[in-house]
Amino acid sequence: MDSTTITHIAETEEIKILKANFGKTVHFFAPGLKHYEIPEFKPGNPNAFLPISLTGKACALDCDHCDKKILEPMIPLDPKRGVFDMAKTLQSRGTEALLISGGSMKNGQVPFLKHIEQIKRIKDELGMKIIMHTGLVDEEMTQGLQYAGVDGVALDIIGADETIREVYHMDATVESFDESLRLLDKYNLSTRPHIILGLHYGRMLGEERALEMISQYKTHALILVILTPLHDTKMWGVEPPPVSEVEAFFLRARRKMPDTKILVGCARPGGEYKKQVDRAAIKAGLNGIAYPAQGIIDYAASYGLRPAFYENACSCGID
Repeated sequence: MDSTTITHIAETEEIKILKANFGKTVHFFAPGLKHYEIPEFKPGNPNAFLPISLTGKACALDCDHCDKKILEPMIPLDPKRGVFDMAKTLQSRGTEALLISGGSMKNGQVPFLKHIEQIKRIKDELGMKIIMHTGLVDEEMTQGLQYAGVDGVALDIIGADETIREVYHMDATVESFDESLRLLDKYNLSTRPHIILGLHYGRMLGEERALEMISQYKTHALILVILTPLHDTKMWGVEPPPVSEVEAFFLRARRKMPDTKILVGCARPGGEYKKQVDRAAIKAGLNGIAYPAQGIIDYAASYGLRPAFYENACSCGID
């Protein structure tokens, strides 16, 4: 990128907030979850960050937006080997960090506790970075995460009881998600909560309440993703929320949490929609974008922002 060819645009108020609290760097991520390459950003190590599913392709929830498909590209746990041995093998192939995830039980929890000793060994003996995707947590689970020394905890935060019932088909309430945030905060775990914009069949329903809850606790990074309807799910064909609504939420999030890192995560529709969303994220002064659309890095430079590149997930980066 030749800085002499960049036409500079007047800063938005949100970009001023970004620069005042974090400097001029904007962060771009390309984890090895899928092939990705644009002229401005070509990852060199696709194995740097990889996901392991502790439950394989199994999940008890059958959520309308997912129906287990998010688990399909993950590396399924081999019970005979265990997660430590798998991590050791992956490290020998260039993996530096792991997302340890899995399908949920009916109560919305990912059953990771029986693996916690091996997860601790990954940290202690291999020194690998670990982001746990936990679902809802209770006190025993948060104690286990603290004991294992994981680097971060990612979980979706839902702010509408209707969405919990009608999309996740889960016997829980918004208060259940708030309690998980409280416990993670209590045990000083580094949280990376996600909000899925348009989760209720494309409608913006509980996102504002989710943002309000998250803002009450210590948060390492807030990850914003957008409903991306998947084939062979009940939401296939559903329109994602309009870009104007997404952009407005980005702006509110930046103003609501001015000194918290806010990132656009992997999940969002592609094509022109993605380009518009990514431009909105830059204008809103967000800290980073996973799999940025072509042209977005130059667009960020037009606001006087400098790019930093990572071959891991946004949940894992910019510590």
